[in-house]
Amino acid sequence: MSIAEIFARKKTEGRPVFSFEIFPPKKDSPVDTIYRTLDGLQGMSPDFISVTFGAGGSGKDQPTRDIAALIQGQYHIPALAHLTCVNYSRQEIASLLEDLKAAEITNILALRGDINPNIPPHTDFHYAAELISFIKEQGDFHVSAACYPEGHCECPDLVTDVLNLRKKVDAGAEHLVSQLFFDNNLFYSFVERARIAGINVPIEAGIMPVVNKRQIERMVSLCGASLPAKFSRMMSRYSDRPEALRDAGIAYAVDQIVDLISNGVEGIHLYTMNNPQVARRIWDNVSSLL
Repeated sequence: MSIAEIFARKKTEGRPVFSFEIFPPKKDSPVDTIYRTLDGLQGMSPDFISVTFGAGGSGKDQPTRDIAALIQGQYHIPALAHLTCVNYSRQEIASLLEDLKAAEITNILALRGDINPNIPPHTDFHYAAELISFIKEQGDFHVSAACYPEGHCECPDLVTDVLNLRKKVDAGAEHLVSQLFFDNNLFYSFVERARIAGINVPIEAGIMPVVNKRQIERMVSLCGASLPAKFSRMMSRYSDRPEALRDAGIAYAVDQIVDLISNGVEGIHLYTMNNPQVARRIWDNVSSLL
């Protein structure tokens, strides 16, 4: 089932989509650690699970593909495989797509990927919209794309950002999942801009529960998410009390999700950081709303 079909079904039921993101284990971690993560998430019945792109270097060594196949084959949950293009040629992307198709993975989140200043990027794909167009040419794939409530950090202004997003949808993106944010009003304003621009595909809100100070510092430096005063006060008050900060971060995420669902959000995509215990505590607080 495509992600767009999942959204259509949940819309007829009057309920939001609820999904998770996980990432492949680090190279120095046992691969079976992903089973513990998936076992912990399974009981929460997510509508789908996305798997971030593990740059194995070729279709023969691609953890994203293998984990996505595991999610679908063993856990019977639809999988959304991330695919980045900044470090790959068209031929390499075509090979990765062939391997995904062979594993019956047809839902793909198409991303440009972060540019590493120490690694010269390939020049076959400059933007995610180009990757989306290429994927749609390769067969029966269903493509999702990323969106940025506060604008992409490399984009000069919000108008240009939403016009770039429209290019992704025009290229074939059927579903959008947002970068993390901590101020719901920024998400609501973004959705309004997108709809005015003629973007009518489902837009899913990406929520990341902050459970330690190092995590938020790293994520904000990478994506540029702004921190509302309420969030900053929480961080300041509990930064030297790890357990209290974890509990406060979970409560903040729950508050965001309740507000989003109350305002008719189409879906919630929870960035689990491979921590099913945190995901479980959030799900326990919002499951009756789903």
